[in-house]
Amino acid sequence: MCACLATSHAESESESDGGHPLPVALPYTPSPYAPAPFTPAPYAAVPYSPVPFSPTPAPYGYTPSPTPYAPLLPKVAPAYGTLPPPPPPAYGLPPAYGPAPAPYGPPPAYGPPPPPHGPPACSIGNPRPWCLEDKEYPVYEIQHALEYHYDAVQQMYKDVLANTDNSVDRLNEIIQETYLCPTDTAYIQPQRAVNVNGDWRIVVNHVKAHYETLTQTARIEACTNPGAECPLVPECYESKCLQKSIYHRYLTRKLVA
Repeated sequence: MCACLATSHAESESESDGGHPLPVALPYTPSPYAPAPFTPAPYAAVPYSPVPFSPTPAPYGYTPSPTPYAPLLPKVAPAYGTLPPPPPPAYGLPPAYGPAPAPYGPPPAYGPPPPPHGPPACSIGNPRPWCLEDKEYPVYEIQHALEYHYDAVQQMYKDVLANTDNSVDRLNEIIQETYLCPTDTAYIQPQRAVNVNGDWRIVVNHVKAHYETLTQTARIEACTNPGAECPLVPECYESKCLQKSIYHRYLTRKLVA
């Protein structure tokens, strides 16, 4: 069915062209390529004959020639002479010295050295062997010494806190304690104190070193009525309140004359 439709459609197109037949394609067969042989002409060199240069260059050198070099003055050899010897130095008379100085006398007789320092001003009128306040406390000198010897001072400072008996770290509240005799108990931070030899020493307290404030605290018990009978002991027993002392270790600065 499709083939018939195609044939009828082709016939209708041929008729519509006016009755002329369609062109027919003829076969084309090209002839083989055969190039003509090429034979170049033989090489013949053309002789080269340059034209001579004109004009002829001038000869090398100055024209006219310069005069030869001659020094202006004749060369004269120097005549070296001999210098006269220097005159001998004229020494005058020797200096006249005065009389010899008097001989030194006997060495001075030094007496025994005076004591380095007396008691400080804070001890005047103070019955205690320590001072809690001291107007002559050398704060700047101690700070300078601590900054210069900080490592050694820090080791000594730790040793004092670790080996001091009755240190603050071992104590509880005072209210919990009971005494046979009335006493005044306190925690103090002295600035001056008397050592075992009876000499006053400066105690390192409330001094800053390397952003740290060094303090040394001690616990004290002062008898209120020394020599009186103990109120908590029965009267049938003989008793007496006595003031006893213990030693506290401090990091101190020695007084220098």
